[in-house]
Amino acid sequence: MSNRAATTFGLLILAQAAHSIEEYAGRLWESFPPARFVSGLVSDDLRLGFLLLNVALLTFGVWCYWWPVSRRWRSARAVALGWALVELVNGLGHPLWSVRQGGYTPGVATALILLILAGTLLVQMRTRSTGT
Repeated sequence: MSNRAATTFGLLILAQAAHSIEEYAGRLWESFPPARFVSGLVSDDLRLGFLLLNVALLTFGVWCYWWPVSRRWRSARAVALGWALVELVNGLGHPLWSVRQGGYTPGVATALILLILAGTLLVQMRTRSTGT
């Protein structure tokens, strides 16, 4: 994994932090049934469940950056690919949901950043693996 791809991965984790803050501020668990369901698995207090899940996600993301990705473990490419694919879905899903809802939905403002960084990371990883 190239230094450029590792940097992009780090930026993707930072963008996810901003995205999580936007979703929390917009109370996503109140308007998006899957967020409500998953938050409810963690706590009866949906706000707390959502917060705990996002803290866990971001903690895992930081760990992935500082260990497998930055230290170039064998698993680094798989970890980065997994994150990029999840964020690609996240970056596409929010705008589609906003269109369906007919207006702003929590997370849509930062979704474009996720989409761009995830796409960039995938291109960087592909370019590196094909030798071009």
